[in-house]
Amino acid sequence: MLRTLYPPIAPYESGMLDVGDGHSIYYERCGTPGAKPAVFLHGGPGGGIAPEHRRLFDPARYDVLLFDQRGCGRSTPHASIEANTTWHLVADIERLRALMGAEQWLVFGGSWGSTLALAYAETHPQRVSALVLRGIYTCTKPELDWFYQFGVSEMFPDKWERFVAPIPEAERGNMMAAYHRRLTGGDPDVQVAAARAWSLYEGETISLLPDPARAAQHDDGHYALAFARLEVHYFMHGCWLEPEQLLRDVGRIRHIPATIVHGRYDMPCPARYAYALHKAWPEADFHLIEGAGHAYSEPGILDQLIRATDHYAGKEPSTA
Repeated sequence: MLRTLYPPIAPYESGMLDVGDGHSIYYERCGTPGAKPAVFLHGGPGGGIAPEHRRLFDPARYDVLLFDQRGCGRSTPHASIEANTTWHLVADIERLRALMGAEQWLVFGGSWGSTLALAYAETHPQRVSALVLRGIYTCTKPELDWFYQFGVSEMFPDKWERFVAPIPEAERGNMMAAYHRRLTGGDPDVQVAAARAWSLYEGETISLLPDPARAAQHDDGHYALAFARLEVHYFMHGCWLEPEQLLRDVGRIRHIPATIVHGRYDMPCPARYAYALHKAWPEADFHLIEGAGHAYSEPGILDQLIRATDHYAGKEPSTA
């Protein structure tokens, strides 16, 4: 039987943490105070957390901290790209760990969250008790080109047509740069229009089957502005990672228990990169899920994620 989300749960604590540089980040804690510490790293960059993310962990066995990364969700200032890099976020995670009072914690990250989880773990391996990684993304140029230049365009020609529509043909040889100009320019209306086109393209290509609710979220101007501005800001800078850095430095974390879950038909994050991580890190449990795309909510992916968090909390698998 496929595992599904735990029942809805409200945070037992929430607040804003001033992390400097003019940024304050929203965080919340769910589950049982003093139980197994864990942190949830959302995707994007710029995606923010959602109530469903709390439900990936057994609340009786975990004390989970979830937070909106700089510039998105309930963190302020909204859609800000100032002092907003991978390494700022890695430092923020450490601040939150200290706030929680945890010596070590399980780190759970999906999509961009997997990138950030690997960057954090390779920087602070002594602080990580286990890793759960979904939708592996190593932020290399081929991965970016596949989604934003040529690749996914062949699978979703209708969505691609809408994505390129706001960009004059003369600029389409570098779609990221063209969108970056519009998303960081001075015209708020142009920013929002570009943000909605950028965000909706991703929202409509990340699952094997259409999800109207997700598409509506990605088409919302407020959500889309943070999502698109932060993504294009990070991706134009290669996420401030050296080429192949995350795979190169996997030796720093090979001793950490880990589970890698990836959909066979993941469009934003091609499976070859998850497979490369598996080959570089054979000690980690690796699950390539058939009949699944990118979203954590895909049934086969969600099943393995719940089994992983249960496993690291010492919960015996159900025989049902």
